Amino acid sequence: MPKAFMGKILLVDLTSGTTTDEVLPEAFYQQNLSGMGLAARILYDRIPAGADPLGPENMLAFVSGLLTNTGSLFTGRWMACGKSPVTGGWGDSNCGGYLSPALKRAGYDGIFVTGCAAQPVYLAVVNGSAEVKSADDLWGQETLATELVLKERHGRRAQVASIGPGGERLSLMAGIANDKGRMAARSGLGAVMGSKKLKAIVVDGKERVEVHNRDRMKALSQQVLGHLAKKVPLPPGSVTPLMGKAMAALPVANTMDGMLYVHMLRKWGTVSMNQASIEMGDSPIKNWSGTSRDFGPSRSASVTPDRIIAKEEKKYHCYSCPLGCGGICKNVGGFEETHKPEYETCLSLGGLLLNEDADTIFYLNEKLNRAGLDTISTGSTIAFAMECFEKGLLTTADTGGLELTWGNASAIRKLVDMIIAREGLGDMLADGSAVAAKKLGQGSQDFAMHAGGQDLPMHDSRLDPGHGLLFSADPTPGRHTTGCYLYYEMYQLWRSTKKVPKPSMFFTKNSKYAATPEKGAMAAACSQFTQLYNGAGLCMFGAFMGAHRLPLFDWLNAATGWQLTPDDYLAIGHRIQTTRQAFNVKHGIAPREVNATARALGQPPQSSGPNKGRSIPVDKLKSEYWRQLGWHPETGEPLPATMARLDIN
Repeated sequence: MPKAFMGKILLVDLTSGTTTDEVLPEAFYQQNLSGMGLAARILYDRIPAGADPLGPENMLAFVSGLLTNTGSLFTGRWMACGKSPVTGGWGDSNCGGYLSPALKRAGYDGIFVTGCAAQPVYLAVVNGSAEVKSADDLWGQETLATELVLKERHGRRAQVASIGPGGERLSLMAGIANDKGRMAARSGLGAVMGSKKLKAIVVDGKERVEVHNRDRMKALSQQVLGHLAKKVPLPPGSVTPLMGKAMAALPVANTMDGMLYVHMLRKWGTVSMNQASIEMGDSPIKNWSGTSRDFGPSRSASVTPDRIIAKEEKKYHCYSCPLGCGGICKNVGGFEETHKPEYETCLSLGGLLLNEDADTIFYLNEKLNRAGLDTISTGSTIAFAMECFEKGLLTTADTGGLELTWGNASAIRKLVDMIIAREGLGDMLADGSAVAAKKLGQGSQDFAMHAGGQDLPMHDSRLDPGHGLLFSADPTPGRHTTGCYLYYEMYQLWRSTKKVPKPSMFFTKNSKYAATPEKGAMAAACSQFTQLYNGAGLCMFGAFMGAHRLPLFDWLNAATGWQLTPDDYLAIGHRIQTTRQAFNVKHGIAPREVNATARALGQPPQSSGPNKGRSIPVDKLKSEYWRQLGWHPETGEPLPATMARLDIN
């Protein structure tokens, strides 16, 4: 019996309606793990160059992590992967909830879907049987309604991933929902499901995941719980803007230990940083053209951490998570029950639009989850439209009478309805700001805040140039989860291997912007570790505890029986990252030509605010990063010697 992994994947052809099991050898998993690595290798090999992302040749993967269901903690993440209709290259989206363990209970490490059905269908993989079933009665339903119907049909323990009207209408902002509001929201993969007429997948079963040393797994998990049990005094949420102001004012910074943030996540969730991020310059304001002066503490008070969790009735834990950073809220935003909005949602629908109405944020969070649309991209695209309205490129004749002025909560609500329905201006905006700018023209491209077509998240690259680098250089651009210099600090990999740089305890803030070999090595190691834990199914927030507290390498060995070193595992992360980049090259992406919008790179720099005067030398940073990964420093293409060393055909 395989250890930790199930040893097989399910192949589904929706054109013919057939399903096939494929067994994979242990050597495959030892090279690629599961999760991101499994998907990257299969999709790189099997999606033909030039395949239409919304056509039958695209392959959509639903994959679980290697460590899911092994007794490890923080390892309940699943990923959707495929060729992105947003960027034309590699696409992935990471999500929590309970779908990941259900995939493995059903007997599979992943489900890979090709073809297009003639009529709406859903895939049921339950109790050892895989069947494509009619979804005529579900087409047009919101994600929550779809999930409830399918759970009633297949049992309460069955887990459902579905699209809403956004995916059905092929919005490039469409994601995939599970567990009543958790979203694999990025890369437009909900539109890929819609193009295949695949409304949902349902998974459940009774397969057991075997591990090599269960006692060791338990002991390692107990050590992690011991770290989390230590009490850390935290200030009230009202103090967080002052913390942000102080951090912005200091000319020097120190290497951050992630445990403080982990404890903040346990208390407040990701909203813990709502106001602090605005004040320190981490959260972009007014479509990245404003500063904390435009949305100061008096305006952002509606989303202060304490006010948000005051609406929380109970904590929400993803599978195997000891933190519970999520929350279930009752009777707020016009809904009887809703998931607590995350930091990204609060700021993309808040400060980015100068909207200070918290009730609108709660309302739109649930509305967009049910429609199956990404809140980040939706907020970013509305911010684009508001700036175009401000500059006179859009008028009330274009907006259907809406006054798209900054902070107009009523207009924001109505515009979201138009985007979901693809009506009027909403049709132009439904595919994100990059597509909208291309259609509108008139110089509006300067106001579309994206990288490679993907709308940017709510972390300002002018504060952490590592974000600007990886927004521009990662195979899936425009994503805050791919890495930055702060994440590298919190991962503390230098405690596990001597092959990565150890940053200085204190450093001047200006030194972050230098394109040095050390910065390239830090970003490369960050990417390798990120893809390693994506292959394991580990949550980023667990990784923030630091590699010396979060025993990822030891868990992997105890679960599988392998005897690999941390350097061996980082080499697996390197292979996964290089495979993702090779996918892009195969599909005609020129990495040198992909960059975040100039404004996000401080070109020109802001004249006021926390990020005043800051500019990112992105091309030089990319060259150093690519050189450290063994990719061509000018083109970003993986070198043949690197491909051979990593055994990538």
